[in-house]
Amino acid sequence: MEKSNDSSEYGFILVGFSDRPKLEMVLFIVNFTLYSVAVLGNSAIILVCILDSRLHTPMYFFLANLSFLDLYLCFSTSCVPQMLVNLWGPDKTISYAGCVVQLFSFLSVGGVECLLLAVMAYDRYAAVCKPLHYTVIMHPQLCLRLVAVAWGSGLVNAIVMSPLTMTLSRCGQRRVNHFLCEMPALIKMACVDARAVEMLAFTFAVLIVLLPLTLILVSYSYIAAAVLRIKSAAGRRKAFNTCSSHLTVVSLFYGSIIYMYMQPGNSSSQDQGKFLTLFYNLVTPMLNPLIYTLRNKEVKGALKKVLGRQQ
Repeated sequence: MEKSNDSSEYGFILVGFSDRPKLEMVLFIVNFTLYSVAVLGNSAIILVCILDSRLHTPMYFFLANLSFLDLYLCFSTSCVPQMLVNLWGPDKTISYAGCVVQLFSFLSVGGVECLLLAVMAYDRYAAVCKPLHYTVIMHPQLCLRLVAVAWGSGLVNAIVMSPLTMTLSRCGQRRVNHFLCEMPALIKMACVDARAVEMLAFTFAVLIVLLPLTLILVSYSYIAAAVLRIKSAAGRRKAFNTCSSHLTVVSLFYGSIIYMYMQPGNSSSQDQGKFLTLFYNLVTPMLNPLIYTLRNKEVKGALKKVLGRQQ
């Protein structure tokens, strides 16, 4: 595999919806608004989790990591600014180094989030199914190890797949039919046999996407069984409220990923994939803090306390 001299010297052209300039302007306004809300909302979540001692628990430790993910590497700071620049004007180019950074960020953050959502599901399982042993099970050292495994696995995925994807020969092809330097779009541009890279990507997908999803489903099956055994309506409602926010986030995240990567390769599905990427990169990070805030009395109380302290 050889790196194309053209792409390494001149970079890539992110096509996006360049054939529909009016749609691009609408998307710019919508995306800039969503980006601003995502940055403010996730910053607020991190702030209250640090400042309010009542939120110094495993659940909010994981939530702060999720918000940090959505804020910093967030598809928010690595990919979205470049996408906004491309939507705003006629210049659709991105440097080779910029494309590498985007791909690395996309792969690492996506992998970390899949595993982090599985960790949060295990935390909810321990809280609902083992309430008397919860503090013993979810001790601080275990929480740190689980988060370290999530971050480490996401980084390994990016460290392995990014160079393999970028060094595929493209025979001078520079046009990426997407908003971002996303791995499937870059692999499709290859003019050599890329089946080995695709198989390795599939293997990582099984380990980082499907395995965590299986753990989430198993955790929630145990949670559902435990909730059904609760006799009082108030107890069932409390258990449901404990898990509903996380389950909503999981549904949004995995729903968009599964739908996006199971589409066929025709032009209409490619356009759908582009819109789903916008949803995946902006709508989900924007909704995460809203979901956890609106459905969680502790977070709402902490926000009011922090805001009252600032006044």
